[in-house]
Amino acid sequence: MRKKDFDVVIVGAGPAGLAAGYVLAKAKVNVAIIERGTFPGSKNVMGGIFYRKALDDLMPDFYKEAPLERHIIEQKLWLISEDSVFSTGIRSEKFNKEPYNCFSVFRAKFDKWFAQKVQEAGALIINETVVKDPIVENGKVVGVKTDRPDGDLYCDCVIAADGVNSFLAKSLGLREKITPNKVAIAVKEIIGLPENVINDRFGVSNDSEGVTIEITGPYFEGMESMAFIYTNKNSVSIGVGTIIEDIIEHKVNPNDLLEKFKTHPAIAPLIAGGETKEYLAHMIPEGGYYAVPKLYTDGFMVTGDAAMLVNSVHREGSNLAIESGKLAARTYLEAREKGDFSAKSLSAYQTKMEESFVLKDLKMYRNLPHLLEEKRYLLTKYPQLIIDSMYNIYNVDGVSKPDKIKAIKERLKKDFGYWNLAKDMFTLWRKLG
Repeated sequence: MRKKDFDVVIVGAGPAGLAAGYVLAKAKVNVAIIERGTFPGSKNVMGGIFYRKALDDLMPDFYKEAPLERHIIEQKLWLISEDSVFSTGIRSEKFNKEPYNCFSVFRAKFDKWFAQKVQEAGALIINETVVKDPIVENGKVVGVKTDRPDGDLYCDCVIAADGVNSFLAKSLGLREKITPNKVAIAVKEIIGLPENVINDRFGVSNDSEGVTIEITGPYFEGMESMAFIYTNKNSVSIGVGTIIEDIIEHKVNPNDLLEKFKTHPAIAPLIAGGETKEYLAHMIPEGGYYAVPKLYTDGFMVTGDAAMLVNSVHREGSNLAIESGKLAARTYLEAREKGDFSAKSLSAYQTKMEESFVLKDLKMYRNLPHLLEEKRYLLTKYPQLIIDSMYNIYNVDGVSKPDKIKAIKERLKKDFGYWNLAKDMFTLWRKLG
């Protein structure tokens, strides 16, 4: 009889892997999590906003002890051109009350804390170890090969949480090679500023209240880009994410794009006097619902970024990862009761995911990536029209408001045509509805 080192081996100690490990360890499953970094979080990067609900379901009131930065009370969306900003968003005192909606975080601190909780629950985390291949016998995944001497580990089931480049999912034929139009590269800086300066500039009253600003528009010259500024306790996170296909076509260096963005007249005052503490870059899956692979095969499930689970419209990722890790772990527990880790048994994970908010949300926006590829002017011409129209309305220059509105209508007719406008609005309604 073949040896079994663990019941489950999880590859990757990010949010998905740690969530799966926590559920399994709590259920007294013998589980190991393989992490290539020196500690969980050492190689993990995200924009920096963490939504509470998915983890709170696992660890009630975790936010009272986790190393978080600020809870977010205001979320803004800016459309920017070279010299202007149109701003919208929501600020609510409901976001200023426990248990809070979301927080700014640093993954290196947060993942390390999360991993400690998973270890206390009983999971083994093996750091500084690279998984090189799945071990497949008779068509079933039965373990993984690592880069350690005699490092083959055998188990009932492998859960892949190895990130956007998941070679495990690719080697097992669950995922196709990532194409440049389905992944973004995000570059980010942590800029240190005193707490009182951040509070004043972002309009909050103390160092526990935070603000997010998501930014897009004609400033990015038709590239599918989204920039961001998030407040931390003693710093702000500022970054730009752009589809790699656009970076190639426009021959843009992502770092140059961030440096230019930092000089925008609406951005520069927010970071003035700050000192860059850290520079990070990360790939983000942006393919949406149609890029999500089959999530299981014999003895194997795939979670988190490895399963392309990112909702770029609402910049949600870590909460989707945690939910997928939880559901994969619960599927394993059901399979263990039956003693059946076949693809048929693990297909329950796919069903759970289809019934969860994760795939329901991604399905809602399933046509958006293709729509933005097809109609790039949605990112430039309409936002520019909005910015210019609002400038004209608010600019008191002796022209009457009825004449200004008439001019806006004439430009709308000239630039788009009422029929094309109606078609675009109908298309957006149909694609997003």
